[in-house]
Amino acid sequence: MDETARSRRAVQAYVDNAERRDWDGFGSLLAEDVVYEMPQTRERIRGRSAFLRFNMEYPGDWHLQVRRIVADGRHAAAWIDARVGAEHQDACVWFELSDQGLISRVTDYWPEPYEPPSGREHLVERW
Repeated sequence: MDETARSRRAVQAYVDNAERRDWDGFGSLLAEDVVYEMPQTRERIRGRSAFLRFNMEYPGDWHLQVRRIVADGRHAAAWIDARVGAEHQDACVWFELSDQGLISRVTDYWPEPYEPPSGREHLVERW
């Protein structure tokens, strides 16, 4: 399998595992030193275990569905339909993969800037 196909498959598995709350499967896709950023809230999470906890502890009844994945080599972008309860937002998520095919960087863009919900200060740094 070439890098582009591998990247596309990793991103689809990332969303599918998150939606199913399959945290073992989700974690297996991530590099140990993965970096996750949300520019709108200026939050950054470093490391697999913190990023797993962030997702496991995310509040509300949230759901994700891929609308489109575009990949090129070890880079990919996904247009994701994200729902939390009755609230719907489109997200554009950029991914970088390591030489080993693990997700090493995730940048999550949301339509509008907002202040982050409380309760996750122990996992993030603000910039």
